[in-house]
Amino acid sequence: MSSMFSSQQQQAEWKPRTTLGRDVLAGKITSMDQIYENGLRIQESEIVKHLLPDIKSQVVHVGIVQKQTDAGEMTRFNALVAVGNEAGWFGIGKGKASQMRLAIDKATNAAYLNVIPVKLGCGSWECKCTQLHSVPFKVRGKGGSVTLEIIPGPRGLGLVAGENIKNLLKLAGLKDSWTKTFGSTNTMSSTTKAVFNALRSTYSVG
Repeated sequence: MSSMFSSQQQQAEWKPRTTLGRDVLAGKITSMDQIYENGLRIQESEIVKHLLPDIKSQVVHVGIVQKQTDAGEMTRFNALVAVGNEAGWFGIGKGKASQMRLAIDKATNAAYLNVIPVKLGCGSWECKCTQLHSVPFKVRGKGGSVTLEIIPGPRGLGLVAGENIKNLLKLAGLKDSWTKTFGSTNTMSSTTKAVFNALRSTYSVG
């Protein structure tokens, strides 16, 4: 399941609840880079939507959990959502609720709060251009039993990956790369976390 929609469709009138939110709305902070360079913590999803107006969300997975209680069987939904602006910002989040829509909303909100910067570049020895179309060097990430490697690719290669991973990398802003996976990539929760950790290491490693 992968529905994409712009965060602008969800925008309501925002009344910030935190100092950071008020500074963003007042124009004292004008970019996500400022927030990360100063080590500030984002506690409102509206901050991300305001500073990255072109950010999109993608429902990665929705699962049903049925639990037996004294009152009978209770059904709950688990949602996994990824967000990104296709230009160097990416996040993932999970949500649980008794209704699918609420679970997706919770997961989307959590994904905004988990947004990280992704360092884009051209680490391909075959290409050596200056455009931000791939990763600057090989990165690796782990999630559960899944390990993922993202290897720089030359321009025009495209994303050599399974459909789910390809969609996540595109959301982060990658256009060309090879990928290698180890473990059961059918588990979307682990696979998505492996992608997130690999992309996060573009900054922590380099």
